[in-house]
Amino acid sequence: MSIKHTVSMITLGCSKNLVDAECMTAILKKDGYEMVDDLSQAEAAIINTCGFIESAKKEAIDTILDVARLKGKRKKLKYIIVSGCLSQRYPDEIRKSLPEVDAVLGTSHYQDISEVVGKLFEKDQFGWNDYIGKPGSLSHMMKDREVSTNPFAWLKIAEGCSNGCAFCAIPGIRGKYISRPMEDILEEAKFLVSKGNKEIILAAQDTTGYGKDLYKKRMLPELLSKLSRIKGVSSIRIMYAYIDGITDELIEEMARNKKVLHYLDIPVQHGDDEILKKMRRRDTVSSITKTLEKLRKAMPDIVIRSTVMVGFPGEKRENFENLLKNLKIWKFQCLGCFIYSPEEKTLGYNMHPRVRKDVSQRRYEKVMELQQEISLSYHQAMVGKTVNVTIDSVSDDGIFYLGRSYAQAPEVDPVIYVASTTRPLETGDQVKVKIMECTPYDLTGVT
Repeated sequence: MSIKHTVSMITLGCSKNLVDAECMTAILKKDGYEMVDDLSQAEAAIINTCGFIESAKKEAIDTILDVARLKGKRKKLKYIIVSGCLSQRYPDEIRKSLPEVDAVLGTSHYQDISEVVGKLFEKDQFGWNDYIGKPGSLSHMMKDREVSTNPFAWLKIAEGCSNGCAFCAIPGIRGKYISRPMEDILEEAKFLVSKGNKEIILAAQDTTGYGKDLYKKRMLPELLSKLSRIKGVSSIRIMYAYIDGITDELIEEMARNKKVLHYLDIPVQHGDDEILKKMRRRDTVSSITKTLEKLRKAMPDIVIRSTVMVGFPGEKRENFENLLKNLKIWKFQCLGCFIYSPEEKTLGYNMHPRVRKDVSQRRYEKVMELQQEISLSYHQAMVGKTVNVTIDSVSDDGIFYLGRSYAQAPEVDPVIYVASTTRPLETGDQVKVKIMECTPYDLTGVT
């Protein structure tokens, strides 16, 4: 097939967005487009955006403007397409405020990416709203996408969300929760393994909700069991879990199944019952505490990361103090913190009283100071121990290899800097590393 045109894909936001970009890339390549990383060689640029919170929207707009400046300077770059969450939320605003953008593509129309690019090059006029529809679709999901990571790969098991948290715009951007058929997930996992990806990382807005809509019950334990039987899968990691979906059956499967890593990402969002209720979370401090205790009893070596939010409307000093108190009890090995961002068309948008920005900032800093202490204590306990590490890449200075043990998820958790004293290492190598030094944010060891 002759090359049609050159296209560059820029992906912003979460791992789920990355999977969407990989699906679009595969569609374009199958239709004869040449995908290039260098923007200077691209005739069209696709910016797959995040639009979840204010900081993500700003990053997306800044990226569009940066690419637009290239479009103005370089004759080769002719067209800019904006896809993803930002375009789903604000198609009219993009059209009015960013005339450099030539087309927008919503989250339910990713499968049309080749048609959009083709029409631009054919100079065919089409309406902006042709590619912005009601959110909620699995039609773009591919079992043989263009994987951009190694030796791990993200595997999206569902789209959208039906939890209805008061701060979250995702249901309006991605639609209601839709589980993928299990056979499709298993087929894609086999494809990922065939491409050398040994660690499978499960992703969805709520992985523990998998199957409730499609099979009328939670099916994550069964999915884990079937994934683990696929030849070539060395490990399975679960991200984006919800406390109320961590059932006894799931805990038993994680504890029993040797391929399921003793690692969970559980965004609890807060540590005060009043705020959790206002957020429309189904959890309570008691349910969170009991579930964490169950997990740690069944798997004493389990690593749990979480995310919390400060500055939600109505958060008083005592609510925040309860959050700090419970973070000291829960002792997450890794923790992210966000400052509340009021998002249009969410229940929280019109809630009052608002927390002042400077107060929210101070609370954010206090959470992160506390977490530094907790993470440092955890890392200090690792010094002197030998851990199994998978090599992902090489540090920018070329001195160390960058790797992860089961305790670190890619891109969000600390890395392990590895000095090899025996032989050169390659991406995907699994080596035993003795931890020699640590900070709250990373570990350093030798083979």
